[in-house]
Amino acid sequence: MNNQNKIILHACCAICSGYPVSYLKDAGYQVVVYFYNPNIYPTEEYEKRLDAQRILCNALDVELVEGEYNPQDFYKAARGLENEPEKGARCDKCFELRLRKTAEYAKQKGIQEFTTSIVISPHKNFAKLTEIGQKIAAEYGLTYQAIDFKKKDGFLKTNKISRELGLYRQNYCGCEFSIKKLD
Repeated sequence: MNNQNKIILHACCAICSGYPVSYLKDAGYQVVVYFYNPNIYPTEEYEKRLDAQRILCNALDVELVEGEYNPQDFYKAARGLENEPEKGARCDKCFELRLRKTAEYAKQKGIQEFTTSIVISPHKNFAKLTEIGQKIAAEYGLTYQAIDFKKKDGFLKTNKISRELGLYRQNYCGCEFSIKKLD
């Protein structure tokens, strides 16, 4: 099988991945969406987000690969960082966990390139995610595509796609520690 034009898009959620999928398809890639998010709490929330991702991938006619949901992977990565503020060291560890698993999947499938939809959020640090993604890519002999999907109104475009499809909209990043900030 020819994987030359394939790319793995790590999807944090359907809302954030709508425009990146469209962008990558328009750029000539065959997109494989990899939904790996052991950070999402509680399980019911994870299921809602995964269902929305299924709807999006079906609507955009792209393959969806569902990674294993094992919250203990996240808790292990976040150990000792539970009280860190949003955008702090806990988030960096979470990004690293998810991008590393994405790279492992890409390597296993013989796909050379990967990226993430996380960067579309105006609340996420593009430079930090790029640094993490490129470091991991180098470890696996892969290429991390550092595409700032929020450019050229990407965040507005992804929200438009999610509204048109009636996708579930969450109100927190995903982990138990970010939901507690809402209380």
